[in-house]
Amino acid sequence: MLSVLFFAATFPRTFKAVIKALPLAFKGSKYNKAVYMELLSLLNELFIKIRQGGLMSIEGDVDDPTASELFKKYPRIVADHHVMEFLTDYLRLMIGGNLGAFEMENLMDVDIDTHHREMEIPIHALVRTADGMPAFGIVAAVMGVVNTMGSVDKPPSVLGELIAAALVGTFLGILLGYAVLSPLASRMEDRAAEGSKIFECIKVALLATMNAYPPQVAVEFGRKVLYSTERPSFQELDNHLRELKGK
Repeated sequence: MLSVLFFAATFPRTFKAVIKALPLAFKGSKYNKAVYMELLSLLNELFIKIRQGGLMSIEGDVDDPTASELFKKYPRIVADHHVMEFLTDYLRLMIGGNLGAFEMENLMDVDIDTHHREMEIPIHALVRTADGMPAFGIVAAVMGVVNTMGSVDKPPSVLGELIAAALVGTFLGILLGYAVLSPLASRMEDRAAEGSKIFECIKVALLATMNAYPPQVAVEFGRKVLYSTERPSFQELDNHLRELKGK
């Protein structure tokens, strides 16, 4: 019943997206305080290098991040393909110098929105399936009643079993829809929101740099975007940056 409804409501690419996204719903968020601390540290070092040597000074780092000594210090960020692609793409645009801060912000917003909508594709598929499960349960109950009506000449013990079987269909439909698929879709939605937050952090930090704010201030812009549960405090970040500088 579940598989029939799911395949009827999705395209093959959506099915693949659901299969890929499902394991993430059962894992903790990979975007924790340690990851954001590493990201902010990377941005700080990039901005300092830009301020000292200009945008062209990071061209080699951006063109080949895997070979860059700067990026190698931050393995968690380098390992995230989407984050690295977003960061390096917009750093290249900054190096090109053809876009102002306003145009860059609009482009980033479109990019982040596209990423978020793509993350929502498997969520919407599960929500549609969850919404349809109670209806399938009702259909199962009706079919069970029809079967029972054809056996009215049977003893009460047999009729009781048939009615119970009909009600089980309704129970399963409601249980799978509201107690399994719907909570699963909500958890996946939370993961999608967390996945978009890191891009917003990069966006505001890069825009602050384009507006000529000092590196520490630009990084602070990025820190302020983060959720309070993952956001390092100002003192934590400052101490961490001082430790990195002392190495």
